[in-house]
Amino acid sequence: MRLTKLFLIIPITLLLGGCFSFALEPVATPLPPTLPLPTSLPDTGWQIIAPGLERRNYDPDPLNPITRMVALRIDPNRYTFRAHYQLGKAFNVLEWTQALPEAVALVNANFFDQADQVLGMLVADGQVYGQSYIDRGGTFLVENGQPRIRANLREPYQGEPLEQAVQAFPMLVLDGMAAFTDNIQDRTTRRTVIAQDSDGQIILLATPVLGLTLRDLSAYLPTTDMNIVTAFNLDGGRSTMMMFRNDRVAETVVSSIASVPAVLAVYPR
Repeated sequence: MRLTKLFLIIPITLLLGGCFSFALEPVATPLPPTLPLPTSLPDTGWQIIAPGLERRNYDPDPLNPITRMVALRIDPNRYTFRAHYQLGKAFNVLEWTQALPEAVALVNANFFDQADQVLGMLVADGQVYGQSYIDRGGTFLVENGQPRIRANLREPYQGEPLEQAVQAFPMLVLDGMAAFTDNIQDRTTRRTVIAQDSDGQIILLATPVLGLTLRDLSAYLPTTDMNIVTAFNLDGGRSTMMMFRNDRVAETVVSSIASVPAVLAVYPR
């Protein structure tokens, strides 16, 4: 979402009434039959999409299904991550899915401005774009082939060579505890989150309909069984998107209302 519109309130009546068009049903794109059919993990609730790639729904408020979050849990021993950025150009989730046929999953990444230039820093295959935040937010990075999430206040970027990176704000979880308590200009809207658990796995989360306030989201994440150690908020609202490939089709779990110039994609090693 363009930062100038970050605090635009989308009335829930418009979201539910169909004035904005985003798919809650999967959008299928034929793919080679390379991934197995998903099976259930009844003991944990996670569903296997492929070895090392799992999906699960979380309901912060079981009585209010519009707060549902979709989680993808990714084993970095089996998958790697790449940031993709089209300077001055933006695409919707279906266009990104078609442009990245080898990606097994993707979510939107950095905030961006009216000219579709990313805010904060983004690193795509070693190429650095933008300027790093040093006073806020978090960085998801890949260094020496290993993904990690760090808080920019605690570990600011010092120009070290990175293979991939995306940035946004605020931090939501740090050291396994809620990290955001400010409710100034906070609001309920769709959210995209990137997290890392105690086993080093990366978790991508998105809300298809309507999410939580940042403060409530920060408080909720450490209470789940995801064992999240660090997490931060990516661009959300109209920009929220998530896709993963399930067997032979691409499923658009969350379709953005707006187009975005940058995504974080997941690839088999």
